[in-house]
Amino acid sequence: MLVREKYLAKIRGFYDEVSLIKIIYGMRRSGKSVILTQIMDEIKKKGIPDENIIYINFESLKYDFIKNAKDLCNYIESLTTNKKKYYVFLDEIQKVSDFEKGINSLRITNQYSIFITGSNSRMTLLELSTDLSGRYVSFRVNPLSFKEVVKLTNTKEKDYEKLLFDIFQWGSLPQRFLFEKDIDKANYLSSVYDSIILKDIVERIGIKDIASFDKVLQYLLDTEASSFSRDKTIDFLSKEHHEIANNTLYNYLEAFTSTFIMNKVYRYDVHGKSILKTLNKFYATDLGIKQIKTNHEEVSYSVALENMVYNDLINKDYKVFIGKTKKGEIDFIASKNNQMKYIQVCYTLEQEETRIREFDAFKELPEEKEKYIISMDKKDYSKDGIKHMNIFDFLMNDDF
Repeated sequence: MLVREKYLAKIRGFYDEVSLIKIIYGMRRSGKSVILTQIMDEIKKKGIPDENIIYINFESLKYDFIKNAKDLCNYIESLTTNKKKYYVFLDEIQKVSDFEKGINSLRITNQYSIFITGSNSRMTLLELSTDLSGRYVSFRVNPLSFKEVVKLTNTKEKDYEKLLFDIFQWGSLPQRFLFEKDIDKANYLSSVYDSIILKDIVERIGIKDIASFDKVLQYLLDTEASSFSRDKTIDFLSKEHHEIANNTLYNYLEAFTSTFIMNKVYRYDVHGKSILKTLNKFYATDLGIKQIKTNHEEVSYSVALENMVYNDLINKDYKVFIGKTKKGEIDFIASKNNQMKYIQVCYTLEQEETRIREFDAFKELPEEKEKYIISMDKKDYSKDGIKHMNIFDFLMNDDF
């Protein structure tokens, strides 16, 4: 089992904290439950007895009797047999009605260190905004990073490119690496997507027209890395005989992002130093889901590379924006610790006209800004204060 140290390192300082709920959230099958298991293992190694560790997976019918906050509190309290600290792990808790009231009731007793997971961002953005405001810490879990996949598969450096192309096609959800045949990978990814549709989109969000929902997702994935246009999307749907209202379209977009199928990236005005709400872009959380939901038989490596860089920046804890300049656009502005890095992504810089285009994207930026171009090229094209990085140097570098 791959130990996801990046996430454990962030959470360890809160293991014994009873005043804060630990929320671990992210796309289904991204590894949240495994992280809970690894936290429990570390707690046991500290000498905590099994009877003081409570684990409930709400995907199991065994716990179907827990319907609401009161049921949750009653059951946890029934398992509390001593006055020592208990470590409570609640997996996929969004299935419980008003769960936030239940865990807050347990929290105020100061006897429970509570960890919860969920597959919908509404859990942290909406339900927890009142009862638990300021009383939780949250950690988003993403599919495996390239570096994690290298470790999981024991891939040697000479095979990095082959592995990258494999991820371009089939993504990096942990369990998909259990399968060798393409048909098995596709079937697994389809089952993951279907579970998102059934459990998060239909049951929780209430979207019923799955055919139109799928068409919008297909369009977003087919036009990934292009600025979103409401009118073009509506026009596409009309041609596909799917008529939907504007508010329905935006409900679908919200569903894509709240279930982590897609990530919405806002534009940042470099000169005005402000975040813009128009012409944003969407990137797939996992490239494997994209593979099964688009009509393209061949992978667009240039788009996949851009998506890969975006996902890795998020894994490296950057806030990421699209850069708007007066005359054009910069692929990404990555912000962390009050520092900004300006990044262009290009599949190859072999052609001079391509190099001119990519380097000219930074023309409006002051010289002191950190500027990077990331590509597949092994040759170093750095110049004029702009650093060129090979994609593997970027993906394998935790200190970028």
